[in-house]
Amino acid sequence: MEAKVSPSIARKKAELLAGGAVKIQKDFRLPFLPSRSTAGPGAGSTAVVLSFGNTRAKKPITRGEGEFELVPRETGMSILRGGEVFINDVTLLPTIYHAPHQAFINIDSECTMDCKFCATPRLEGDLTKNLTDQKILAMISDASKREGFRSVSFTSGVQKTPALTVRRMAHLVSATRKMLPQSPIGVEPYATRPDEIQSLKDAGADEIKLNIESFDRDIFEKVCPSRDFDLIMHMIIHASEVFGKNRVSSNIIFGLGESDENVLEGSRVLANTGAVATLRALRTNQYNVPELERVLGPLAPVTAERMLRLAAEEKKILQSHGLTTLSFKTMCHACLSCDIVPFWDV
Repeated sequence: MEAKVSPSIARKKAELLAGGAVKIQKDFRLPFLPSRSTAGPGAGSTAVVLSFGNTRAKKPITRGEGEFELVPRETGMSILRGGEVFINDVTLLPTIYHAPHQAFINIDSECTMDCKFCATPRLEGDLTKNLTDQKILAMISDASKREGFRSVSFTSGVQKTPALTVRRMAHLVSATRKMLPQSPIGVEPYATRPDEIQSLKDAGADEIKLNIESFDRDIFEKVCPSRDFDLIMHMIIHASEVFGKNRVSSNIIFGLGESDENVLEGSRVLANTGAVATLRALRTNQYNVPELERVLGPLAPVTAERMLRLAAEEKKILQSHGLTTLSFKTMCHACLSCDIVPFWDV
């Protein structure tokens, strides 16, 4: 199956994702408020989604110095790199909440799991939102009326226990389903019991994301000290039985010191269960670097070449198992903005 974008555009996207911030000229007014995420790769940063060549990339922006520069033109915008045009015909795509076309809500920024790559619990107090359920439902109601709205997604830190977090998420899913009976709903919990998976499905969730993070056991134990690898795999297998094929996904972060073969073996294991791996290049910032380097030592930056190579190999794995990223309507595979997505970009 041919990708949705050209190889040259996929290469540009990979270089953009692998590179530094995008400079915005001081006198340039954004047409809408930028995204200030409290979860995901961009947690803690002010970012915009750049759309070009039938794909998109979410990038931190700066009014100071940046590796790239967004420059308005008479007929649109261009991204410069080193003073030269890097990408032409760029548009800015608004995020509804966190992602284009989605109300992707982080229920709670507090988390006891202490995953070393995650910036969310380390954010300053003014960046977290401390949302009540009533406020979240009001946000979703407002989002559903906005142009381009397509779906709702929920993620969350684990404030007290996984069970309490899943219970709250299921309540919000149920209330959202009543409000928006036709809208796709995705959930990204840390579930520890099969009945928690079932409760989210029963509440009205269509898709689920259960993140294994790394298939390198040594790295997993260092970066996810409070999580159980085998338990997560058990939950992924059960979720595939409950939600079905092409409705379950799981992050595999690369750039933590693992090998390519380890990442791809993880993709194969997940595909054997009916789940689709989200291959995510590690993003580092002032919030997660100290802890990551303390447990793993110095880390080499992820290259554009590695992003493209792993995505192309994962595409082959997914094809051999009758799986695709293109059927997802919520969360990361629908967003497209943080990763090189098989079947879309390669």
